[in-house]
Amino acid sequence: MPTQADATVSGLAGHGAGCLTAVHIDAYNAELRDEDGFIGDRASGRAFRAILEAGRERVRRSGDDPGGAVAGPGISKKKLDRIILDGDPVAAGIVLGTIEEFAAEFAAVIRRLLRLKEWRGTQRIVVGGGLRASRIGELAIGRTAGLLKAANQDVLLQPIRHDPDEAGLLGCIHLAPSWIFSGHDQILAVDIGGSNIRVGTVDLNQRKSPDLSRCKVVQSELWRHADDEPSRAAAVGRLSEMLGTAIRHGSKRGRRLAPFIGIGCPGHIREDGSIMKGGQNLPGDWEHKSFNLPRLLREAIPEIGGHEVTVLMHNDAVVQGLSEVPFMRDVERWGVMTIGTGLGNARFTNRSPARE
Repeated sequence: MPTQADATVSGLAGHGAGCLTAVHIDAYNAELRDEDGFIGDRASGRAFRAILEAGRERVRRSGDDPGGAVAGPGISKKKLDRIILDGDPVAAGIVLGTIEEFAAEFAAVIRRLLRLKEWRGTQRIVVGGGLRASRIGELAIGRTAGLLKAANQDVLLQPIRHDPDEAGLLGCIHLAPSWIFSGHDQILAVDIGGSNIRVGTVDLNQRKSPDLSRCKVVQSELWRHADDEPSRAAAVGRLSEMLGTAIRHGSKRGRRLAPFIGIGCPGHIREDGSIMKGGQNLPGDWEHKSFNLPRLLREAIPEIGGHEVTVLMHNDAVVQGLSEVPFMRDVERWGVMTIGTGLGNARFTNRSPARE
């Protein structure tokens, strides 16, 4: 069993815990394989880009090149959204064809996932991640939902309620039990990704919504670490500085910040806060057993408002899914899938009673 110094928690569930105040986490980071490799890779952000480029190449070979309107792996989602609305008809056709092909792959991945023991009986799946934060992403989700319904798959698929950038911060609230918020207005939240690190301050808004359904991100800072290619130590140092800035910002506004930092991070998270696997896109070797981000942050920020700081970390797809907790009381078993660089996933069963 880890000590308090190892886990950096006191009286709480451990890092990567399977049971939180509002939900049981039945499974996360499920890795589906066939003879060609990871099935989830077929429904990732990379897969969408590959399908898009293949569609453009087919049109180009036919002699009807759409003027490079959809050229290049770095084309932004906003530009693709504009092409759908009022772009060249051939280019728009390529994007729509990409959505259709991607939706077919995504539906196949979901059907395979739902055959897993831990995912059986799932009533609703919310879809987050970077692709969801665009019109093309919403269309892909909607088309996938239609394909699942046509196949008589009894599951409701819908976009995650909040902007994915905010959902990854809002979900951190549900990592902690409600008593830790007594006498406080806000918490610090961290969303770590393969390209970006985002630190935010989340206002609990408990007076208006005791169920935390109206919590909101009131301040955030984004660092695109992929552009800087920092060492692991430099990344931790920059993250600590971002948290310090958020603490100072909150104190100036007179808000009462809880002595709690919630973190969503890629990978399978051990109980002591180290990363077992899945952190390969992070700067440096985050999977080394000696590396423990929660412990390092607790050493850098030992207290907030005169109280000892608790740091709690879980998988990033889990945390993004937790942002939906207040809105899932009408179902028992539900899940989240996040379409980013890769495809994240988590399955939840609501605990009863709900968070008081």
